[in-house]
Amino acid sequence: MTDHDGAAHVKELVEDQRLAMLTTVHPETGALTSRPMTLQQVDDDGTLWFLTLRESSPAHEIESTPRVNVAFAQEGAWVSIAGRAEVRHDPEKARELWDEMVKTWFQKEPEDPDVVVLRVDGETAEYWDSPGRVATVVEMVRARVSGERPDPGESHTVDL
Repeated sequence: MTDHDGAAHVKELVEDQRLAMLTTVHPETGALTSRPMTLQQVDDDGTLWFLTLRESSPAHEIESTPRVNVAFAQEGAWVSIAGRAEVRHDPEKARELWDEMVKTWFQKEPEDPDVVVLRVDGETAEYWDSPGRVATVVEMVRARVSGERPDPGESHTVDL
């Protein structure tokens, strides 16, 4: 699989997922902190887009240390994207990403200086793509009977 094919597959695995776990580095302690974030958009090149408030912990932590990880999990597919993030006040991009849920959550408008866009440029992604619950159970039974290790599905690391 080429990295282009891998990047396309990563996009396919995450584009319908709304919930991601964003991991940042605390500027004073170096501790890793993960929190749920709503994915607003994923581009073909692996760029992920989120919205948050300027005074939020993720915004402060990214401004201090831009190295991040974004993880997605849904039945049958797990994706971990490592990259660099940036925080920017970009009302045009915020408007593009805006929806009723965001408006309700933030109680602000996209032009508000407190609303910022988090752009995550993925550098590498690791994914595991299993054939689904039933096929996985069948594979586990087959492995148990045969004494061989189960084949959990496809797993690759790709450059984005």
